[in-house]
Amino acid sequence: MTDKGAGETGGEAAKAKAAKAAGGAKGPEELRRQIEQTRGELGNTVAELTGKADMKGRAQARAADLKDKAGAMTVQLRSSAVQAGHALQDRASHAGHVVQDRATQAGHAVQDRATHAGHTVHDRATHAGHTVEHGLPRPVRTAVQAGLRHPRPVLIVGAAVGAVVATEVLRRRRHGHH
Repeated sequence: MTDKGAGETGGEAAKAKAAKAAGGAKGPEELRRQIEQTRGELGNTVAELTGKADMKGRAQARAADLKDKAGAMTVQLRSSAVQAGHALQDRASHAGHVVQDRATQAGHAVQDRATHAGHTVHDRATHAGHTVEHGLPRPVRTAVQAGLRHPRPVLIVGAAVGAVVATEVLRRRRHGHH
């Protein structure tokens, strides 16, 4: 099969048609280069489509991300609860000393003021507890409600945690860890 008008053989005509279809390649080397480039682009396209079609992998990655976020939130909530416990412990301790000093100095009048201050602290603590409680998940909210109903164990646990932290800080200082 020859193209008599152009004076080409059948193989040469096929090469010319392939060159034209490939964007006008000037020779076999350029045609090979264009084929390699097209293969590379096709490989990238297939990889993108495969990644988009991997719903299970994407779902697993999203689940792992959500699990990490939940873990971080749990740590943050625990830290906030410990800080709130320390703050309540400090306030209660301070209020107790103020009440004791005033009662010694002024008797019944100071006792009335201390009672009023105790109610104010209790109301503020209750309000703070309710404020924190509404932003927490149900299991944490249940624990906060139990703490509000029974504040003494919360103060005891707060004191115990404070003692453990203080002991660890002192131990690290003794051994040169900062």
